[in-house]
Amino acid sequence: MKAFVVNKWLKGPEDLVLQNNVPVPEPKEGELQVEVKAVGLNFFDTLMIQGRYQIKPPFPFIPGAEFSGVVTKSRAHGFKAGDRVFGSGYSFAEVISVPAKSVLAMPDHMSFEEAAGIYITYPTSYSALVLRGQLKAGETCLVHAAAGGVGIAAVQIAKALGATVIATAGSPEKLEVAKSYGADVAINYRDKDWAEQVKKATGGRGADVVFDPVGLVEESTKCTAFSGRILIIGFAKGTIEKIAMNRLLLKNISAVGLHWGAYVKHEPEKIPLVWAALFDLFKTGKIKSALYDKKYSLGTIPEGMHAINERATHAKVIAVVTQNESKL
Repeated sequence: MKAFVVNKWLKGPEDLVLQNNVPVPEPKEGELQVEVKAVGLNFFDTLMIQGRYQIKPPFPFIPGAEFSGVVTKSRAHGFKAGDRVFGSGYSFAEVISVPAKSVLAMPDHMSFEEAAGIYITYPTSYSALVLRGQLKAGETCLVHAAAGGVGIAAVQIAKALGATVIATAGSPEKLEVAKSYGADVAINYRDKDWAEQVKKATGGRGADVVFDPVGLVEESTKCTAFSGRILIIGFAKGTIEKIAMNRLLLKNISAVGLHWGAYVKHEPEKIPLVWAALFDLFKTGKIKSALYDKKYSLGTIPEGMHAINERATHAKVIAVVTQNESKL
């Protein structure tokens, strides 16, 4: 089969090489063999192949984190050959073996492309806003990088919860994308006075909840409401902030971290609750999978990763891996 295999830390996506004769993996007990139909691309995929991510797989490994596909062999209860599934696993390959606990059955109404990009982004945004941020109807939610994968999910979920959403992004085009998914106000965070614009949009009060996957915590404290909550999702800007604690103290601001993957170890009982809530929102049409206009192929995954790193994309970037019915 074809797959990207990493044997040493790479400089970037341009160093990835698609190999043609990679052995097809056989599932172990508790695993599924899946013919991959589509994969979701993430910013952290590049960090992983560079050895800069918190998870460092042993060599050799297949990169990638999100996929959808068809089960071809099952050694786990609850799944059988032919099932349409999506989940998380090392996925930049035509066929993968993945633990069944990392896989969910695809909703009937979803395409493989739609399902490939929701396993990480949507529960991350939902758990941040609901479990950690306690966002309530009538509050104002400021979503940074609102045209990105987790950002668009956060915009939609916040609106579904009854919040007013202020979206930031770095270009007029991306601001329009955020508005098309429900943002009430859109502000360019490249404007020097963006924080003042947020305050003006909230009548001087500021945002009750700030969703930040970028690394804009310090600046966001200027436009966070009294007793507001800042949700730390990631550091796409490339640096980990150090902020003066008096900024939090003076307005009773809470800075709250969210690592969705940590729930597997520490609070696994929350995971099915989050997915049940998300599936209900998908089914009722209150949220939908948001995909980037351009679709990549397995062979052009490095190009898609590069586009993400250059901030040239919006929504969720997807690569279609196999389009035909399973031949295994």
